[in-house]
Amino acid sequence: MSEDENEIDDLQVEVAGLLLDHVYAPLLEDQHVRGVMPAPAGAPAVRVVLGDRGESEPARLTVYEIPLGSGEELRTPHDVVALLRAVHTGTHIYPSDRVSSVMGMDLYVVDPAHVKEAPFTTDDWTSTLLRCLAHPSEERSPARLRGFLFREGGLLRLYMDSEEVAGVIAADVRPGGALTALLAALPSLLGEEWRTSGSADDPHCRYLVDLTHW
Repeated sequence: MSEDENEIDDLQVEVAGLLLDHVYAPLLEDQHVRGVMPAPAGAPAVRVVLGDRGESEPARLTVYEIPLGSGEELRTPHDVVALLRAVHTGTHIYPSDRVSSVMGMDLYVVDPAHVKEAPFTTDDWTSTLLRCLAHPSEERSPARLRGFLFREGGLLRLYMDSEEVAGVIAADVRPGGALTALLAALPSLLGEEWRTSGSADDPHCRYLVDLTHW
C-alpha cells in the first residue's frame, strides 16, 4: 500500500470519527448522519448517508460522495462537514453522470468546485476543542479536562487539572480559530496568577482563569 493510500485510509477513519457527533446531533436542521462508508474500489473519497434521526429505510436516505483530495492536498474532516452542509442547503443541480443509486439509496457525487463550503460554526469549534482535550494525542497530557459548561455570550468554561497547579482550575475561553495554539499553551496558562480571578459564584473550581482574549 502506498503512502498516499495510507493517508486516504487514515482520513476516512478521522471523518468517520468526527461524524459520530451527528448521529444524534443534527448536521443541518433535521438531517442526521445515518452512515459513513469508504468509497468502493479504494477511491479517494468518503460516502456519507444523511436522513432523519433514526431513519434506516433506504428510500428515505441520501448518500453524498465527497472527494478527499483537494489539488495536491487532502481535505480535513471539517472540510467534509462543510461540504455536506453546503450540498444539503438550497438547490443543487447534478449532471446525470454524478447521480446514481447504491444499496437502494440515492447517490450524489459532489464536485467541490461547484459548491461553496458552509462556514465553521461555534459549535464546531467547541466540539473540536473538547475532543482534543478529552482525547489528547499525548499518552499523558500535562493538563486534563475534568468538565465543561456553556456560558452566556458564546463562552465555554473548561474545568481542568494540571501537573503544574493543584486542584481544579476553571478557564473561560471563546472557541475560535487558534485552537492549536490554545491547546499548546493551556497547561501553562492555568497557573498564570495575573489572569486569575475569584470564583465565588462557581463552587466547582479553586479559581477562574480568563482566557477569553488570549
